[in-house]
Amino acid sequence: MEIKRQIIDSIELRNNILADKEMIEQMEECIRLIVQGYKNNGKVLFCGNGGSAADAQHLAAELSGRFYYERPPLNAEALHVNTSFVTATANDHSYHKIFERMLEAVAREGDVLMAFSTSGTSPNVICALDKAKQLKMKIIGFTGAHGRNMDEKCDVLLKVPSEDTARIQEIHMLLGHIICENVESILFPVK
Repeated sequence: MEIKRQIIDSIELRNNILADKEMIEQMEECIRLIVQGYKNNGKVLFCGNGGSAADAQHLAAELSGRFYYERPPLNAEALHVNTSFVTATANDHSYHKIFERMLEAVAREGDVLMAFSTSGTSPNVICALDKAKQLKMKIIGFTGAHGRNMDEKCDVLLKVPSEDTARIQEIHMLLGHIICENVESILFPVK
């Protein structure tokens, strides 16, 4: 077993991000975009596949429920939570279109899309990015070291400097929690 090495790999990746001034500035920009969207009566929508779908749903719940303390709920939802919609759209159109179609239904200019793809190549996420751009949404991407097809499509792209899917997803949750915590404290300051 390589448990200690796996823990060390995770710690080293976190230390690399901590030392990355550009990543910290990008995080600040993500927080600013989300706060601005909420102040303009917008919402935050999330998308991803597999573990990234679970992360997207988790973070949507942090905003729409509560994070550290009681406060009014924020409008946030993961685009994949309606399984009837997802399966019907995948069957009638294609799996590539599931997020794009839901954005057509619920998104508007000024909303924020947080899109997760560890590889940066998920076709349904890429279609969602294109639709979000058409709708004039703000786009925050979460990916791994390369970002590949997401580079030019996002207002902010948080690229975790790793090619290990598990480590990338761990960092996506860390960054997502930091974003949620700061959004909550800015919009609902504790008095």
